Amino acid sequence: MSSEPITVSIRREVDPEHVAAATAWVQTGVNLAHRYPGFLGSGWVRDGEDSHVWHMLYRFTDEKSLIAWEQSGEREWWKSTGDQFVRSERVKRRTGIEGWFDEPTTDTITLPRADGSTTTVAMVSTPPRWKQAISIWLGFFPVNLAFTYAMSPVPGWNELPIWLRVLTTTVVLTPIMAYWVLPFVTRSLRRWLTR
Repeated sequence: MSSEPITVSIRREVDPEHVAAATAWVQTGVNLAHRYPGFLGSGWVRDGEDSHVWHMLYRFTDEKSLIAWEQSGEREWWKSTGDQFVRSERVKRRTGIEGWFDEPTTDTITLPRADGSTTTVAMVSTPPRWKQAISIWLGFFPVNLAFTYAMSPVPGWNELPIWLRVLTTTVVLTPIMAYWVLPFVTRSLRRWLTR
């Protein structure tokens, strides 16, 4: 289970005949989620005044907190009350580096404020490829070097065919990189990656 903060992105198509009810429904969901431990915030927008496509983002501190909200009776009740006007729903989750494999993009999103005004925020959904490459190298080089030093005194290791040594190295290091090293590097370089 991931201990990284998780952002959930939802795209919903809403029946245009029920905009007022859908607006109240979305705000009710935000208010309910706000009461759950680990909730870090949310925002929602429509594509335009006459659009039936709505976008929502919400974030929790970790997967355990998110699951507690998503499996709660309150959320189940809330979602069922939207069945009458939500035509379709598409959900994406983002934690550490999985979004890196998308093409780098920069979007803007307009978020409502409590006073009724709005604010436009630039959102970088993925770091540029050159930053991704540097981050991966910064994690992979020391781990690979340490593994190579650790294996060199093992009897017979250097006599194995190179393909078998590389296979063993990648099988051992890939999970270490994916679950521990890259999330650590991502957290450490977060400001630089998203700048």
